[in-house]
Amino acid sequence: MRSLNLPSGAQMPVFGIGTWRMGESARMRAQELDAIRHALDLGYPLIDTAEMYGEGVAEEIVGEAISGRADRPFIVSKVYPHNASRQGTIAACERSLRRMRLERIDLYLLHWRGSIPLAETFEAFHRLREAGKIADFGVSNFDLDDLEEAAALDDRSMAANQVLYCLSRRGPDFDLLPWMRRRSIPLMAYSPLDQGRLLGKSALRKLAGELGCTTAQLALAWLLAQPGVVTIPKSATRQRVEENLGALDITLSPEILAELDRAFPPPRGKQALEML
Repeated sequence: MRSLNLPSGAQMPVFGIGTWRMGESARMRAQELDAIRHALDLGYPLIDTAEMYGEGVAEEIVGEAISGRADRPFIVSKVYPHNASRQGTIAACERSLRRMRLERIDLYLLHWRGSIPLAETFEAFHRLREAGKIADFGVSNFDLDDLEEAAALDDRSMAANQVLYCLSRRGPDFDLLPWMRRRSIPLMAYSPLDQGRLLGKSALRKLAGELGCTTAQLALAWLLAQPGVVTIPKSATRQRVEENLGALDITLSPEILAELDRAFPPPRGKQALEML
């Protein structure tokens, strides 16, 4: 599977499974655990999670899913903005490590911009990296102005920015993604199916039918065709885990990409970064 280079020298796979909204219901825990385990059995190389998801329960499920495996996947997690002080970031990271039964998180992100100065958070990130508790760090839900401020603090260690990006929400195409590409900073696209809203789009259904794939697979294949982009579809069933993985087998021709641009045109001007 294709990977992107990070400042530490590590490589981040361009595809993985997300866990947003997991850990919120005790009734769903067994199914969610089974979905993640099935994804790993099929070769999913990355898991994205956060202390916010299920208030830590999603991380516990991730820890249970990866326990005892010879080949550990690439792990991404995030710190709440209100925990992102010098000491708070370190304490939050240590809690996440305990929940996932890990010694190191591969990529640790500030979940969104809060009131605590970025300099404090970045100082904590550096301390965590020096202690071997994280390998790389970055941000999430940062628009260009915030990302420029973050880069001014540390222009060599920024490893990723995780934002809402998909065919129906292409705001980052105008300025954010080009800026990141020039600096080789990966964009992690969350909610790549727009929480299911994309699946009913007639233009996507038509093209998917012509290609012999599902609408979800086509939407994910489009993201995988974008340079410098990683995508992390959340899947809570074995069927969806398998379906999403099929996107890796789809190669989109220039003609199909042009049709998708016509159906879901990129922005012609600056758009404020959207969040879910």
